[in-house]
Amino acid sequence: MTLAEHYTSMREAAVRQLAHGAADLDPLIDSLHDDRRGITLLARPPAAITTVMEAMLADFRRIDPAQYYYPASDIHLTILSIISCYSGFTLRAIDPDAYRATVQTSLQDCRAFPITYAGLTASPGSIMVQGFPQDDGLASLRNTTRRIFQSSGLQQSIDQRYRLQTAHSTVIRFRKPLANPALLLAVLRKYEQHFVGTFEVNTVELVYNDWYQRAPNTVLLAKYAL
Repeated sequence: MTLAEHYTSMREAAVRQLAHGAADLDPLIDSLHDDRRGITLLARPPAAITTVMEAMLADFRRIDPAQYYYPASDIHLTILSIISCYSGFTLRAIDPDAYRATVQTSLQDCRAFPITYAGLTASPGSIMVQGFPQDDGLASLRNTTRRIFQSSGLQQSIDQRYRLQTAHSTVIRFRKPLANPALLLAVLRKYEQHFVGTFEVNTVELVYNDWYQRAPNTVLLAKYAL
C-alpha cells in the first residue's frame, strides 16, 4: 500500500464513523491535570506552510468552533516519539545530555529532505494534513535514529504504540460532539486533495512535550541542522 493509499484508507474509514456523529472525543484535552509528557524528535513547517493550513482550519472553525484547533506554533511533523507521553514523566527521570548526544550521533550522516503537504486525511478523533516525503531522507533518519536509540540502553519507547511511517501533521482534535457532521465532511472533501506546499526539512528539534505539543508546555532540549 502506498502512502497515498494509506491516507485514503484512513480517511474513508473515519468518514464512515464521523458521518454518524460518532467522533472519538478526547477527554483530556482540556484537563488541567493532564501530566502526560514525553520526548520527541520533530520538525516544524515554516510560516508559508502553516499560513495555508490555518486558512483551511478557518473553514472548519466557522462550522464547528468548539473543536481543538492547533495554533501555528504547535503544528509539527513527528520524526520519532522517542519516549511516548505518559503520566508522571519528567526530565528528572532521564539525563537530557545523553539524549542530545544520541540524537547527534543519529544525525551524523543524515541530510535535509523535502516534504510535500497536500490534502487532508482523518481518524475518528482528528483531522490531519497529509505529508509526502519526496525522497528517502525521512525514512533514513527514522531508521538510523531507531537503531541507535534501541541499542543505547537509554529509556525509550520507539514503535511501542505503532511504527511511525507517515508524515502527517495533526491540525484538529475532536473534543466536543460534532456540531454538524455533514458540513464537517463537506469541508473535509473540499480539502482532501488541496495542495499546501513543499518545504525542506533542514532543522530538527529534540523536545520535552505534552501530548498535544503545546508551546507553553514544550522544552527545547536541542536543535540540529541537517
